[in-house]
Amino acid sequence: MAEHETHATPDSPWTVRQIEIGDGLVFDVAEQGDPDGRAVLLLHGFPQTHRAYDALAARLAPRGLRLLAPDQRGYSPGARPADAAAYALGNLVDDAARILDAYGIESADVVGHDWGAAVGWALAAARPERVRTLTAVSVPHPRAMSDALHDASSGQRERSSYIQLLRLPGKAEEVLLDDDAKRLRAVFEPLPAITAEPHVRALSDPATLTAALNWYRATRFEDTATLPEVTVPATYVWSTGDPAIGRDAATRCAQYATGPYRFVELDGISHWIPDQAPDALADAVLNRLSLLG
Repeated sequence: MAEHETHATPDSPWTVRQIEIGDGLVFDVAEQGDPDGRAVLLLHGFPQTHRAYDALAARLAPRGLRLLAPDQRGYSPGARPADAAAYALGNLVDDAARILDAYGIESADVVGHDWGAAVGWALAAARPERVRTLTAVSVPHPRAMSDALHDASSGQRERSSYIQLLRLPGKAEEVLLDDDAKRLRAVFEPLPAITAEPHVRALSDPATLTAALNWYRATRFEDTATLPEVTVPATYVWSTGDPAIGRDAATRCAQYATGPYRFVELDGISHWIPDQAPDALADAVLNRLSLLG
């Protein structure tokens, strides 16, 4: 494993290791749990970092699991290509696989939230041998999202309309960072400010924010029609209070998960399931790993 340095994070239980995966890309990978335990790859979404999994990790690490939570492409300073096209979904999938390679891990249990869920679905679909199980949170299989976006009666177009702003270079950054990042902070409602602060601090850096927004600029769910179905054991966790993902998109997910599949519906929780419902999410993960009880 090409390792640059390791350091503890002062205000969190994570140890962060810099991992080189080739092509000049160096990722910050946060680690927690048993180094010899069963590997769980935790993939965050927008606009968050590995700290999105603080609460979940506190419940999984004591179970003897080895938790690896990379700050993904663009969020890690050493893995930040300038070209927006470099943030296409296929490259994000390659990153996840190559991070596992760097650790010498053949397959892992994958947990992904938001954009991390999209990467998890795509990784499981394209490289099922690398994914022992998948727990996807909030965002369904990309083809389910695509179907819902193409169906005007689903309401998903309206729910996803905010993405139009995020795809505008310069304008999105200006809107989100203006007035001490007021709009960026508002994205995290109803989370407490102390929970959102690590993410706001990281994404308030203009270079980091632009790189994170490039995920939206490089990939459209409408263009994922060729992504295969997922055959590995999968759990999809969705919440009725999520303003970004409607029930139509959520229920369509089952069409594209043809292996053992479980749909977990949480009532009244917002988009930020790992922060608001870590106990329910931990139960879903451990059930999928057959470790509950």
